[in-house]
Amino acid sequence: MKTTRRTVLTGAASALLASPVAARAQLGDNRFAELRGSLDAVDLGMRPGASDDQSKMLDTILKDASAQRKPVFLPAGTYTVSNLNLPDYVNLIGVAGATRLVYGGGGHLLSAENAERIQFTGLTIDGDNRWLADYAEAIVQIGGTDDVVISDCAIVGSRKHAVMLSGCGGSIARSVISGAALTAIYSVESKGLRISDNDILDCANGGILVHRWKAAYDGSIVTGNRIARIASQAGGTGQYGNGINVYRAGNVLIANNSLSDCAFSAIRSNSGSDVQIIGNQCYESGETAIYSEFSFEGAVVANNLIDGAANGISIANFNEGGRLATVSGNVIRNLTTEGPYVAEIFGFGWGIGVEADIAVTGNVIDNAPRAGMLIGWGPYLRGVAATGNVIRNSAVGVAVSVVEGAAATQISNNIFQNTLKGAVIGYRWQDPVTKDLTRSGAGAYKHLTVAGNTVL
Repeated sequence: MKTTRRTVLTGAASALLASPVAARAQLGDNRFAELRGSLDAVDLGMRPGASDDQSKMLDTILKDASAQRKPVFLPAGTYTVSNLNLPDYVNLIGVAGATRLVYGGGGHLLSAENAERIQFTGLTIDGDNRWLADYAEAIVQIGGTDDVVISDCAIVGSRKHAVMLSGCGGSIARSVISGAALTAIYSVESKGLRISDNDILDCANGGILVHRWKAAYDGSIVTGNRIARIASQAGGTGQYGNGINVYRAGNVLIANNSLSDCAFSAIRSNSGSDVQIIGNQCYESGETAIYSEFSFEGAVVANNLIDGAANGISIANFNEGGRLATVSGNVIRNLTTEGPYVAEIFGFGWGIGVEADIAVTGNVIDNAPRAGMLIGWGPYLRGVAATGNVIRNSAVGVAVSVVEGAAATQISNNIFQNTLKGAVIGYRWQDPVTKDLTRSGAGAYKHLTVAGNTVL
């Protein structure tokens, strides 16, 4: 007997009457509600598993459903489609893991512009690694839409970005996005996007990008995602190869993500003011695990666990206006002096680097081969308090700038264990120029207070 939406809903309704708890557990209350009143795409002419392109049929169905403001149910099967320009309202529902939209080539796959609402649920969207036209940035490309919802989907095999959202709000949740030749999710000029509980895997140049053309409030939330195996095939020194990358986007919250094997940074915020990077796990980052850099004001980097990286946490570029942060409660361990390029200046292998208007407190750094902390760079040092930290198994505990122009720095009440070349050493740029200041005192350097530390 041919399976249709009516038979599916009849069976579901019978199960619901027979066992309400079991039916809700299987379908979910929200999914069952969405299917009521939906249009069955197979009833209307779509053919699961057909080898020919079904774009025209699906286009007609989506436009009719949009006019009626009805969802469309696409039963299990594979559907080859291309060049779909989505109407004003789309709610397309599939069977998770079984309903596949496969790109047939010739331009783009799914695109929408200035729509009212675009929602995809339970679909596998497969770019099939086919060529995309120059105008196409992603296999799912949506612009100017306040309400985009992508949930419980798999998006795979894009020759460019997997998903690109421009000027959009809404959410991307509980989806698996993998195998993109550029990045998994590229959001630019967001209107408060939520990216949560996704698996982002095996992308060639980036995981999640939250960007703006000019520095401004963004308000995106990136939380609960698992991001792994992010490469940097385009090369560079950090433009690519990051698990989560913020650029010029203000007030972004990055929390409780698990990131591993990123070619450069697990999390990199460039010119993103009022960013919060909290409670993330960062494993085996190729360069600096967590960055807040360039022209930003305001950053909170707290309670992250970093295991394996070239450097741990960098709050940098006072020369570009980068300032104002707290770095607290982080655990950083097992760093290396080897990175993805030949390091200039101080080199790789340090735990926390900071420059201006920053409190560094309650962190534990273990096995940072070059230095536990790098405080200031030349004259770019002002208003840093490093207190209550534990640093062990480092060549130098703290390397602090004593160049003219450095200002107001306090290093106090820290514990240093097994810092072979000294607990606190003054540096002129990359050259050590003092003995251990925990023993000799910092009296010659008026900007510097070193007091109350324990050296074991």
